[in-house]
Amino acid sequence: MLYVEVILPLPLEGVFTYSVPDIMAEKVKMGVRVLVPLGKSKTYTAMAVRTHSQKPDFQTRDILQVIDAEPVLLEKQLKLWQWIATYYMAPLGDVFKAALPAGLKAEENYKPRTVRCVTLAENLRTEPSMQLAMSILARALKQQQTFATYLHLSHWDETDGETPPQHIEEIACDELLNAAHASDAVLRQLINRRFLTVYQREVGRLNTTGEAHPENILPLSEAQQDAMNQIRTEFMRHNVVLFHGVTSSGKTEIYIHLIQRMLDEGKQVLYLLPEIALTVQMTERLKRVFGSRLGIYHSRYSDAERVEIWKKQLSDNPYDIILGARSAVFLPFTRLGMVIVDEEHETSFKQQDPAPRYHARSAAIMLARMYEGAHVLLGTATPSMESFYNASTGKYGYVKLTTRFRDVALPEIRVVDVKDLYRRKMMKGPFSMELLNAIRAALKAKKQVILFQNRRGFAPMVECRVCGWVPKCKNCDVSLTYHRSQNLLTCHYCGFTYAVPKQCPNCESTELTGRGYGTEKIEDRVRELFPGARIARMDLDTTRSTGAYSRIIGDFSSGRTDILIGTQMISKGLDFGNVAVVGILNADTMLNYPDFRAYEHAFMMLSQVSGRAGRRGDRGLVILQTKSADLPVIRQVVDNDFAGFAHDLLEERRMFHYPPYWRLVYVFLRHRDEHTVESAAIEMASRLRQSFADRVLGPDKPSVARVKTENIRKIVLKLENGIDLNLARQLMREAREGLLSDKHYAAMNVYFDVDPL
Repeated sequence: MLYVEVILPLPLEGVFTYSVPDIMAEKVKMGVRVLVPLGKSKTYTAMAVRTHSQKPDFQTRDILQVIDAEPVLLEKQLKLWQWIATYYMAPLGDVFKAALPAGLKAEENYKPRTVRCVTLAENLRTEPSMQLAMSILARALKQQQTFATYLHLSHWDETDGETPPQHIEEIACDELLNAAHASDAVLRQLINRRFLTVYQREVGRLNTTGEAHPENILPLSEAQQDAMNQIRTEFMRHNVVLFHGVTSSGKTEIYIHLIQRMLDEGKQVLYLLPEIALTVQMTERLKRVFGSRLGIYHSRYSDAERVEIWKKQLSDNPYDIILGARSAVFLPFTRLGMVIVDEEHETSFKQQDPAPRYHARSAAIMLARMYEGAHVLLGTATPSMESFYNASTGKYGYVKLTTRFRDVALPEIRVVDVKDLYRRKMMKGPFSMELLNAIRAALKAKKQVILFQNRRGFAPMVECRVCGWVPKCKNCDVSLTYHRSQNLLTCHYCGFTYAVPKQCPNCESTELTGRGYGTEKIEDRVRELFPGARIARMDLDTTRSTGAYSRIIGDFSSGRTDILIGTQMISKGLDFGNVAVVGILNADTMLNYPDFRAYEHAFMMLSQVSGRAGRRGDRGLVILQTKSADLPVIRQVVDNDFAGFAHDLLEERRMFHYPPYWRLVYVFLRHRDEHTVESAAIEMASRLRQSFADRVLGPDKPSVARVKTENIRKIVLKLENGIDLNLARQLMREAREGLLSDKHYAAMNVYFDVDPL
C-alpha cells in the first residue's frame, strides 16, 4: 500500500498521512496537488510532499483525486516553506496558504477576475458634440464634475479638440468615483444619459510582448562602475552583499548591468521591491531592456494571472527575471542566480497578519542558499540596523556609493520649528509660510512638489467640541478616521465603516469637528491655496482600483501633475526628475511612536522622502516641519549622517538588549473575553519564565489592545545571540501547548511573531 504525506491549506502544524488507491499510485509524487477528505464532509486541495509504504499506526483515508500530471511545487520551494515554518514558528499549512495563488489551492478552474470600466460614448467623440454635452451637464454640477474628471484621467482634455488621443487609458469605475469624490448613482446617471459607456475588462495580462534590447542599457559613470566592480568582488567572498548608495546615486542602473550579466550566464534573477507602486515605475525601466523576459508578480494582479505566471515558471520557457513584491519569493525558479532586495530596509517586506509572519529579505537569503552560486544583493540608501550590523561584522559584504548620479547635490533640508510658530501665532493649519513660499516658487518655475503626510483619510479623529466625545470602533480599541469623500467614519484596523453622527450621543451637541490632518484634508487645503495647480493624492484610498498606481505615477512622471500628496507610498524609491520641493508636514507622527524602532524608521522615512527632491539638475529643497527640532535624529537627517545615526542607535540597542545584539520574539494572546485573555497571559508568562527567566517581559496591553472584537495581550522574549534557537522554539511551543491544554484556555489564540518590526 502506498501512503502520501500532505500539507493542508489550514493553520495546522506538520503533515497529514493519507492512503493512495492503487489506480492513482503512479500519479502521486512530491509537488503534485491531491484532493483529500477531512472531517465528515469537507474536501481540500492538499500538497503532496512525500510518498512511502510504511503503514501508520492509525486508520488512514484514501485521497480522492490527483489534480496535477506534473509537480507544481519544486523541492527547493518545499525546503523554503519548511524553513519559514520552523524559523517563524508558523504552521506549515499557513505557509502553504501564503505561498500558492488562490487558484492553485482550489480544485475548480479559476475564472479571471474582471473590473468594471468606462469609456467615452462613441457619439461624443467630436468637438461639437463634446461642447453640447458640457452645456447639457451645466445644470447637473456633480455629473459635470465627474464627467470632467473622466476626461482628465483619460487625457481626452489634452487633445486639440479635433482629433481624439491615440491611446485612451482604461479607467476603472472605482478609480473614477474616487478621483471625482462621486457616488455610484452619479456615474449611473452619466451612463444612462449615454455620456459614458460601461464595460467589463479582464484584469491582468502576462507580459508576452517586447523584444529584449540590451543596447538600451545605459553606460555607467565612473563611480557606478567602481561600485559594480566592488559588488562582483564582494560576491566572490560573501553570498550576501549590502549595497549602500545614497538616494539618486543610480543603484537601479547598476542592478540592470548585473541582471544582464546573470542572463548572459543563463541564470534567472528575482528582483524584490517593497511596494506595488515601485514595481509600476520599475516595470517600464526593465521592459525597455529585457522585454518579454521580464515577469511581474504581486497581489494586485488577478489570481488567474498569478496562476499563469506560476505555471510559466515551471515550463520550459520561464521568465528570466521576476519583478515583484514580498510574495514573489515563493515563485518556482529552476536557474536562480541572483536575488536583488531593493529598499531592503523597508518594513513592508515583513508580513504582519496573517501568519506566516515572515520577512521577505530573510526568506530571499535562504532561497538563494538553495541554489549553487546564487547571491543576494541588498540595496538601500538607509540600511536597516540588522543588515548594517551584519555588514560591519563581516557576515555580509559591503559596498558604498556616496555620490549622486552626475554629481547632483543632495537636497538642502530646512527644519521648521512649528511648535515655535504656533506659539507665536505665526502659523495656522498644516503649512508654514516657508513651505508655502517654496511651493509657490516651484510652481512658478514649472517644477513639481511632493507633500508627505503619513496619515490617510480626512481627519484622524472626530471630536465633540463641547464634551470631548470621540467616536470609537465597536470592534477595536481605536478612534475612527473620517473620510470625507465617502462621508464615512472608518476603522483602519478592521475596516468597519460607520455613518457620521449628526450630533454627539453624549451631550447632543452638533459641534462635531475633525482633529488632525489626513492626506484627504491636506489635498483640500492645497486645492484652496493653489487653485491653478494640478493635484493628485497617492494613499491606500486612491490606489485600491486596478491601474490607479500606474496612472498617478505616470501622470506625475510626465508632468501632468504639479503637486503629489501622499503617505509613505511616495517615500520608497520613486524616481521623478522634476521635483524641486518636498514638504514633510509632520515629522512628529513618526518620532513619537512608542516603539524601540521609532527613530530608526523615522530616520529612514525622512531620508527617503527627502531623497525624492532634486534628482536631476538643480539642487532640491526639503522643508521638514516638526515640533522636535532639537532632537539629534533631526540633525542627522539634515546632515545625511547615517554613520553617526547608526553609531548612536547601535550603542543604545547594545545597552538595552535589542536587535541586532539580541533577538526578539513577541507572544500574542487573543480572546473575546478580556478577563480570560488577561489570566491566560499571566499564566503563559509564568510558564515561559520557568525556561527563560528574566528574558521574559510582560504581559502587557499593546497600544491597540482590542482588534476585531478580540482582546490582545503581548509578552516579549529577548534572546541573546548565540542561544540555541531550536531549543528555544521547542520550549516556547511547550509553554503554548501547556497553556492550551487547560480547558479554560482551549479557545485561546496564541501565536508568535519572530523578529517583529
